[in-house]
Amino acid sequence: MIEWLGMPAAGSAHAGDVDELMVLVYWLMLALFVGWGAFFAYVLVRFRRSAHPVAMHQGMRGRWSTWIEGGVLAAEIVLLAFFSIPVWSARVDAFPSEQQSTSVRVVAEQFAWNVHYPGADRRFGRTDPRLLGPANPLGLDRSDPAAQDDITTINQLHLPVNRPVIVHLSSKT
Repeated sequence: MIEWLGMPAAGSAHAGDVDELMVLVYWLMLALFVGWGAFFAYVLVRFRRSAHPVAMHQGMRGRWSTWIEGGVLAAEIVLLAFFSIPVWSARVDAFPSEQQSTSVRVVAEQFAWNVHYPGADRRFGRTDPRLLGPANPLGLDRSDPAAQDDITTINQLHLPVNRPVIVHLSSKT
């Protein structure tokens, strides 16, 4: 089903779990779409004008719609509690430490991604908004000793293979 949905190739070790979760969500949405569509068709036929020329002000007396709504709610809770939360928890519990991974700052702005790599000292240099400009889109303070070996690029993210990465994502504004 992954190929049928047009999902991209797995780009990480946990992509299979996320893709499986997305397929479950698609199946639930398909069931809801078909179910509510059938209910809509039933209501159109059941309460057509020729069958009920005068409005019924007391409303419906059946309980089956309450049970169906409860079933939809239960399916969504199961999807969240038994599928989504464990997938999220596995990602959070296995979060790598700064020493075991590559850390990168990515600062978004309109039409550009500014990427800031720490240098050999593995420490990010200080940034200051007053230093922002066309030649320094991140406002990196080169007088800071930790910033002397930092590397910045625009719209280019280079990462090592088979090593965890921590991306500190923010925006300029």
